[in-house]
Amino acid sequence: MMPSRTWVTVLLIASVLCAPLARAQGLVDALRGPTPVADESKAPLLYPTENKDVRRTRNYTMQPPTIPHKIDGYQLDKDFNRCMFCHARTRTEETQAIPISITHYMDRDNNVLADVSPRRYFCTQCHVPQADAKPLVGNTFVDVETILKTSGGAPKRTK
Repeated sequence: MMPSRTWVTVLLIASVLCAPLARAQGLVDALRGPTPVADESKAPLLYPTENKDVRRTRNYTMQPPTIPHKIDGYQLDKDFNRCMFCHARTRTEETQAIPISITHYMDRDNNVLADVSPRRYFCTQCHVPQADAKPLVGNTFVDVETILKTSGGAPKRTK
């Protein structure tokens, strides 16, 4: 019986020698594809991002609005927030973008600040772009307003 260290060495040498032949015959389908190990491969695009600039209806109270446009390549870090280039309250008249909510200018004690609160600075922790993809599972969600309309109004309160 071969010692384990020798066995690992044999397997390593065999895989290095056989990999080009297996790849040439189409037998290897690695996640990296044809990219050599020393190079960095580019991540594949999962789905194209929706870019319709249409405001979507929110499904529940206080739901953060989704981002209706592409944000690929936007700088969003401690040094710069590309979203604020259009959505800052001082820029919306010029850009015609929807201004960020006044709540983004409040600290956790509801004190109004002169600039965006640090806890609301990183937009994509709550707001997300949408993929132009078919849903993975069905959804039968109905918002409260629709339920009230179909049931004949708000329930009557009893004393």
